[in-house]
Amino acid sequence: MARQHPLPYDTIQAYARDGAVVLRGVLNADELRTLEAGIEYNLAHLSPLALVASEPDDPGRFVEDFCTWQTNPDYQRILKESALPHLAAQLMQSRTARLYHDHLLVKEAGTRQPTPWHQDQPYYNVGGRQNVSFWIPVDPVPLASTLRFVAGSHDGTWYMPRTFRDQQAKWFPEGTLAELPPIDAEPGTYRQLGWALEPGDCVAFHMLSLHASSGTGPGARRRVFSARYLGDDAVHAPRRWRTSPPFPGLDQRLPDGAAMDDPLFPLVWS
Repeated sequence: MARQHPLPYDTIQAYARDGAVVLRGVLNADELRTLEAGIEYNLAHLSPLALVASEPDDPGRFVEDFCTWQTNPDYQRILKESALPHLAAQLMQSRTARLYHDHLLVKEAGTRQPTPWHQDQPYYNVGGRQNVSFWIPVDPVPLASTLRFVAGSHDGTWYMPRTFRDQQAKWFPEGTLAELPPIDAEPGTYRQLGWALEPGDCVAFHMLSLHASSGTGPGARRRVFSARYLGDDAVHAPRRWRTSPPFPGLDQRLPDGAAMDDPLFPLVWS
């Protein structure tokens, strides 16, 4: 059963307004040890969905993996028994919280590869407005390499999702979604949010919030676990293409517009 962690009303309102908030001390010391063990197990047992998102000549290495919680008891404990489900329900202003998926993001020390500006929801097979992602580091993250957000960019506009390294439109056809605005070129127009983080802290953000991050400095490993949850209004949105992550066979079980009621997405708060 998930641990309760009541949030101040101002934090819930800030999430609704800005699409991203920082939460301090969300995981306790025991949970941090559990999560770190889960991450190291994941790195030693990468799934078929794992990928290296950095160039071969990068002095570091950026590794991602998805949807491994079912074979990782440490991940299961964090996703289901920590405060995350209760926090998710409050931030989403939802009666329920349903686990969507887990995502490992590890940038080894000295990784040059940035994570470009993007939203997450256009890569997914889900519709609805009630959602939240938690970005949870087990290493200290300085401001220079933290996750940055454009405040208020979750307002409903979907931007064209592209592959990170070669900017290909593999999901929606060219011209069907808006192109990214000039975020870094116009800082006065696009207000950015970002926070230095210590182990135990996390950032919560909406799946339509534009976000990006830089590489890591020498000697600064950045191991991050991302936990994603869905609320009351989440529905299945089948695509004609392979989503990221993919859920093979789901469209045979859940029709378009159906609630995400499937063993892949267990209810963790109600």
